[in-house]
Amino acid sequence: MRLNTTVNGEARQVDDVWEGESLLYVLRERMGLPGSKNACEQGECGSCTVYLDGVTVCACLVAAGQAEGRSIQTVEGLADGAALDPIQQAFIDAGAVQCGFCTPGLIVATHDLLARRPQPEVAEIREALAGNLCRCTGYQQIIEAVQAAAVSRGTGQAGNGQAGIGPAGAGQAGAL
Repeated sequence: MRLNTTVNGEARQVDDVWEGESLLYVLRERMGLPGSKNACEQGECGSCTVYLDGVTVCACLVAAGQAEGRSIQTVEGLADGAALDPIQQAFIDAGAVQCGFCTPGLIVATHDLLARRPQPEVAEIREALAGNLCRCTGYQQIIEAVQAAAVSRGTGQAGNGQAGIGPAGAGQAGAL
């Protein structure tokens, strides 16, 4: 099949797409957009999170045929040319980018959260990012990055609340 879609504001057409091929595969391998990561292929880790018609989805769970005629925004589409989105910069500044595998999904999920809730409390951050797994940071830096992004986007002070994330420390897997 031929897939016609809009990706990061640009009309795109891809030929010879199998309808059941994942949107993630099409984005990465056929469109050359490697930002969304392929980790679990089961919608469990969140590393492939993208917007589909303005709603966050795990691209590994969306069949390419489902994207026909629809709008997709990837982590690459959040930047303005060479200028990073404030969320992307906050993740770098807070040290929330270690191996980088989970980062694209976390950034897209954070973008979605801050669009809905410009000054989230820590509990809201945890809930919004609960579908994104990280094995490197222990989540402390991720929480700090989201709070910094809220401030840098001109939203004022991020919500107060205990920033501690429980027993999982840096370098250990844990739940938000």
